[in-house]
Amino acid sequence: MAHDEDLLLALLNSAPVVDGEPTDTLTGDAGRDMADRFDGTGSAAELDDLRRMRDVLHDVVRGDDGAVSRLDALLAGATRVPQTTATGIHWQLRAPADRMLAVRAAEAWSDVTGQLPGRLRPCANDECNLFLIDHSRPGTAKWCSMATCGNRMKVRAHSQRKRAAVSA
Repeated sequence: MAHDEDLLLALLNSAPVVDGEPTDTLTGDAGRDMADRFDGTGSAAELDDLRRMRDVLHDVVRGDDGAVSRLDALLAGATRVPQTTATGIHWQLRAPADRMLAVRAAEAWSDVTGQLPGRLRPCANDECNLFLIDHSRPGTAKWCSMATCGNRMKVRAHSQRKRAAVSA
């Protein structure tokens, strides 16, 4: 699952806010590189499907109940087929080549939410568009990165406390 968990986070975090502006890294060479890193085709159709899946998963993780039906539509035609071996039954995911990465990302979302309930979440910085999977023991991680959003939010909170103390 770790490889597909990496795929899930790469997909969810492929629309970062940079200098206050939303960006999309699922275009051009960057998008093809990401697809290649996770054994995708890198085709225009695959990148389009990945963008649609990313947008739906953003909404699902943020609690938009209407996004579940959109997710269901994106998964139409994907199947799991049993493959019997001497060591047991292994389930093989099947989908058209250009849709496989998006389907795998959705499957990873399902695995993470089932195995780590409540641990996949958006960054607590409202100005950030990144997500995290909290593997910490207490499960209290808030930010995509302590070095960026965590420090920024702590500095902001400190400044607000100082202003409140001065004006009181």
